[in-house]
Amino acid sequence: QVQLVESGGGLVQPGGSLRISCAASGSIYSLNVMRWYRQGPGKQRELVANLTSGGSTAYADSVKGRFTISRDNAKNMVYLQMNSLKPEDTAVYYCNVDVTRANGWPGTYWGRGTQVTVSS
Repeated sequence: QVQLVESGGGLVQPGGSLRISCAASGSIYSLNVMRWYRQGPGKQRELVANLTSGGSTAYADSVKGRFTISRDNAKNMVYLQMNSLKPEDTAVYYCNVDVTRANGWPGTYWGRGTQVTVSS
């Protein structure tokens, strides 16, 4: 089994920065595509950023130029650096990862989320 645990969320003022993390553990051979989603109050869950094993990134238009997704393969970690935060960035942020498990089988897993609130 594979577990994803997000951390680093909290309350930040508009214009501020925050870095959230996702730790993957369990029966992992490799982490493949890594993604961050978010779900704001009364909104549908949306894809914010993704990062392939080859290093290619893609971002939602609403966060382009402000957010950066990165990974540490040695630690099985994925990060989302968020700068110039706006109140509309307030959401629960979820980590989502495509994994090759130690037995060779693929799987896609979700974390439980971390709350980010942007408010003065």
